[in-house]
Amino acid sequence: MKRRTARLIRVFRSPLDRTKGRLVGPGINLPCALGRSGPGHGKREGDGRTPIGRFKVLAALYRPDRMRRPATILPLAPIRPDLGWSDDPRDRRYNRPVDLPAACGHERMWRDDALYDLVLDLSYNRGPIVPGRGSAIFLHSARPGFLPTEGCVAVDRRRIAALVERIGPGTRIEIVG
Repeated sequence: MKRRTARLIRVFRSPLDRTKGRLVGPGINLPCALGRSGPGHGKREGDGRTPIGRFKVLAALYRPDRMRRPATILPLAPIRPDLGWSDDPRDRRYNRPVDLPAACGHERMWRDDALYDLVLDLSYNRGPIVPGRGSAIFLHSARPGFLPTEGCVAVDRRRIAALVERIGPGTRIEIVG
């Protein structure tokens, strides 16, 4: 049986709370958390804004010690304890994976909480990479109560594996204002 993936999934901001929204697509309707500054244009490193736009999903990363390999046709890689993501605009590897320890500012991908147990790498600021325009924009698991993210989109951790099954290389995630 051929696996079906969604072509387009949209993220809509709540009219009542800029840090919350809904992720909507064919057979998909999930609450989500957004950045602490809500969605917007002109994203800058550290501003807490979720960037508005349409993004390709580049790959999925997962914690093999906490979950089995997700069922997806996306490029997939395990998260290692020494994996980081450069968020330092002065670093030549800005907005890309880095091996830890690293002298640059970075996001640690191997976390004590469950937020990054399964992560989708959205293609924000990836072609070309503009230093300072924002890094590490992912779709990942939400904190309890859907507390705001640093700019990512986050869904219930019990639903993310099923969501990833519906996302393929042709899927676009559109974040609307």
